[in-house]
Amino acid sequence: MKRILLTFFAGFSLIGISFSASAQTEALKQKVSAKADALEKQVIAWRENFHEHPELGNREFRTSKIVADHLKSLGIEVQTGVAHTGVVGILKGGKPGSVVALRADMDALPVTERTPVPFASKVKAQYNGQEVGVMHACGHDSHTAILMGVAEVLASMKADLKGTVKFIFQPAEEGAPFGEEGGAELMVKEGVMENPHVDAVFGLHINSQTEVGKIAYRPGGTMASVNDMKITVHGRQAHGAYPWSSIDPVVVSAQIINALQTIVSRNLNVTENAGVVTIGSIHGGVRSNIIPEEVVMLGTVRNLSKDDEKMFIERIKTIVTKTAEAAGATAEVKIPYSNHYPVTYNDPALTAKMLPTLQAVAGTDNVLLKPAVTGAEDFSFYQEKAPGLFIFLGGMPKGEDPKLAPSHHTPDFFIDESGFKLGVKTLADLTIDYLNKGK
Repeated sequence: MKRILLTFFAGFSLIGISFSASAQTEALKQKVSAKADALEKQVIAWRENFHEHPELGNREFRTSKIVADHLKSLGIEVQTGVAHTGVVGILKGGKPGSVVALRADMDALPVTERTPVPFASKVKAQYNGQEVGVMHACGHDSHTAILMGVAEVLASMKADLKGTVKFIFQPAEEGAPFGEEGGAELMVKEGVMENPHVDAVFGLHINSQTEVGKIAYRPGGTMASVNDMKITVHGRQAHGAYPWSSIDPVVVSAQIINALQTIVSRNLNVTENAGVVTIGSIHGGVRSNIIPEEVVMLGTVRNLSKDDEKMFIERIKTIVTKTAEAAGATAEVKIPYSNHYPVTYNDPALTAKMLPTLQAVAGTDNVLLKPAVTGAEDFSFYQEKAPGLFIFLGGMPKGEDPKLAPSHHTPDFFIDESGFKLGVKTLADLTIDYLNKGK
């Protein structure tokens, strides 16, 4: 009987501890909600400031200073100059526990803005040797402002945090300038996922074609890997009037372009994953009546699994070299040519573990399972070092048609700022729930 009573009281005690931990978690999340409400106007103001003063990749000097100064004002340990202009903040909670990383990207794009908002960018900069307009045409200004808000929220409850939070403000997500390293790959190379080692990493991306108030997610392959490529076809030059004297690299290039499309239509199991092979640039010759000696093509390759990526690269090399050989020409392929991002892969176990958090903060009906997309994200480099979850935050005004909403990377890109508060709450709640649940 004594043993039975001891077992009973021990079990009752554990239940009490569980209820207590759950109550503490809910109390923290209520504080998050209240703090996020109070910070909403400030987060919007930060975003509009960044939007009006955008900076290209590896050149985010003004943005990173504002971020670093804000983190320091919160008493967060700050590292600057990471991967050129990156900023890392480390917030150590009052209780021991796991380490969560939260990431936001800071760079803008070489796009001339056309939106009518009062804080529209008028900034110009040099890009690839020419003057261009600069615009936050992908929402990175939103990500930076939201994560600054999350830092302020979590810093205010430091004593109650069970573990450590790393705030990663990353440059050059859109790719470093040609000839430079940058982005998440360089952040990882410089040790951002270590000291202390990160146990899980979370990130979000605002989406101009998902209605504000909604969150979209997908377990597994969510965004594609990307490899750019350079194809050079070598032929024999001749007068345009005497093509039989040539080995025409223009004709060979046309045959290569058409043949490359058979990889998707005949080699890829399209019931499992999507894939893309695109030639976006072709250059050869200087006159209408001269068959040139050489043609150079640039393209992009997208995949949603490592096996597909390997197969695509092998098939591209075979098709290019053998098509050229069949015509008496030669060709070479450089892939990747200047950049490569792995598949953005949401760890299925982590995704399942955190799905209740997403549903609690946004409402079950507002959390949507989305199809995979062939766009790419260098958040994938962090996911190679720790389980990660990358979600999409609605930024389209309610009632708009997603098909008509301006897409990312365009001059008319527009975001409804009323969705930022949900972004702050979501990242903060994911952090609290993960730290309290443990690995």
